[in-house]
Amino acid sequence: MWEERFANSDDYVFGTEPARFLTEHATYLTPGQTALSVADGEGRNSVYMAQRGLETTAYEFAPTAIARARDLAAERGVTVDFQNVDILTHDWPEDAYDLVVGIFIQFVGPKDRKVQFEGMKRSLKPGGVLLLHGYTPKQLEFGTGGPPFAENMYTEDQLAADFVGWDILENRAYEREVQEGRGHSGMSALIDFVARNPA
Repeated sequence: MWEERFANSDDYVFGTEPARFLTEHATYLTPGQTALSVADGEGRNSVYMAQRGLETTAYEFAPTAIARARDLAAERGVTVDFQNVDILTHDWPEDAYDLVVGIFIQFVGPKDRKVQFEGMKRSLKPGGVLLLHGYTPKQLEFGTGGPPFAENMYTEDQLAADFVGWDILENRAYEREVQEGRGHSGMSALIDFVARNPA
């Protein structure tokens, strides 16, 4: 589905600028550290992290998106390790990254989300930081992006339970206007989650 969506577009579906969530949490982007962007799409977020001086890896399944991401990285003069990965079957490396980022990765339901989150946890070094950003179920009322399935969305209670034992630094639901390409456009019901892997 995602390859078809990217391939049927002549431009960047979600634009070329990083998600506002990422720029607002740029204090976590420490130059020289290792970072992973999960389901990175067309590269807007991984390229931004590389521009901030992080050694960045990006996982993405759709070849068309990866090709656009490589073009964007070249245009911005940075290097990103783009990997063609199915994150639900991937053998995630252990303790590999200082920072793991997941932005609008809600294409899976609760069962596969558990696999997704376990992989992200596994790859994060002790003391490393997870940045997660997505929609709450109220997003279905706005219809301005994301899947049409409430069970794919995040709630504050659900994320707190999924990362029990972690040092939760932020867990906040809110609403605001989002303009990120054609894919995310309009008033949106959002959630920001930041947690540190216990050392």
